[in-house]
Formats: sequence, structure tokens, C-alpha cells
Amino acid sequence: MYKVAIVAALEREVRPLLKMKDWGWCRVEREHSGHKFRFFETSRDIVLVCAGIGAVAARRAAEAVIALYSPTVTYSVGFAGALDPAVQVGDVFQPAQVIDAGDGSRVNVREGKGVLVSFASVASPEQKARLKKSFGAQLVDMEAAAVARAAQARGVEFVAVKSISDEFDFTFPDMHRFVDSDGQFQQVWFAWFAVVRPWLWWKMNQLRKDSNLASDKLCGWLITALSRMIARAPEPTPGAAHIQ
Repeated sequence: MYKVAIVAALEREVRPLLKMKDWGWCRVEREHSGHKFRFFETSRDIVLVCAGIGAVAARRAAEAVIALYSPTVTYSVGFAGALDPAVQVGDVFQPAQVIDAGDGSRVNVREGKGVLVSFASVASPEQKARLKKSFGAQLVDMEAAAVARAAQARGVEFVAVKSISDEFDFTFPDMHRFVDSDGQFQQVWFAWFAVVRPWLWWKMNQLRKDSNLASDKLCGWLITALSRMIARAPEPTPGAAHIQ
């Protein structure tokens, strides 16, 4: 029934898209392989799932949405960090190649430009510099390579679309401890952590502003691209991503 599946990490990344009332989003909870997932369905042949943070959560959700909805194309969407000082917050990329920094495997995408590398954790400026040098990438995320693997294993076309939420020199607070085993960010616990550390307030306010801009730009891109896709209503020929 659904032709397009969208896998995001967190709902806040795609909130402007989910606010499109005329798209008729409907929230549905379904189970796959012992895990429960919250899907957002539309009558426009699009389904979206918020996987959680990290590769394990992303692959688990991608496998679920592919098994339950049989899409012909699966999008990995969300925030990414800049590996190039010239790249700015809000820039949107559709990379032509996605690399897994863990094993060096590469997924070539049929359309796009540039290189995205998926890294196991939030990258510091020093790690960003090493990733850029090692892989020639312009941006880094945590989930795209895992979604690509799930799509490739099932012969489903793969596309990545990422919006820059943090520039090359931005340093994140240590937030790994606030991500649970399902990849969900424990926002309340982090708020308690940050409230007694006033030196984090400016950084968190900047991150909030940058994330909002990144979300607006990402969803603007998706709304335009998906609207055109719906209007054309083609019969797509699935092209499996190729891992080298």
C-alpha cells in the first residue's frame, strides 16, 4: 500500500512535516520482532517512523517499516553535523554516497551529491576533522548507514536527506548517558542535569535554535520533494542500494 517509508531518529526532526494537516497523518502503534513502533501514516502512500538515536535503533525501525509496509523507497532523514567549516546550519544534503565509519562499507545512491559518513556517537570537532580526512565526507550522522543496510538487504531503494544542525566547531555536552536502550532521548533527565549547570545554558539555547532551523529546512525540502512525487504518481522501479 505505502510506496515511501521515512525513517527519522526523533520526532522533533520532522515535526513541521507532521504538522501538515492536509496530509492527514494518523498515528498507529504496531509491533515487529518483539518491538513496538509508532508509525505515522498518510493516505498519500507515505509512512514515517521515529526510530530513536543510533544505528541499532535505526536499523530495527527500518526493518520494521519495510516488513510491515513494503515500500519501494526508504528515506533516512534527520539531523547531521558539518565536517566542512563552509557548511552551515540549515544546509540540506542529499548525499550520493553513505559510508559506515565502523567498517568502511559504502552505499552508492542513485541520485545525490557529496558524501555522508555514519559514526557511532556524536562527533567532537576533533573527530569531525578525522572523519573528513579519512572519508572525504561533508557531513556526519549516526543512522543513515544502518537504514541503508536494511534497505539493501530487502532490495528496497534507499535515499538519505540530512539537514545540518551543528556546524564544524560546535561542541556538544555529553548526552550519551541520556539515551536509553531503545535509542530514546530522556529529555526530562537531561533538563534536570542542565539546570544546575549554568555554563551549559548558552550552548543548549544555541543548539535548540539551530535544531529548529535544521528541522524547518529539512521538512521544507521533504514537503516539496514528496509533493512532486505524489503529483507525478509514477510507477517506480526499485533500485537496490549497492554496498561495496
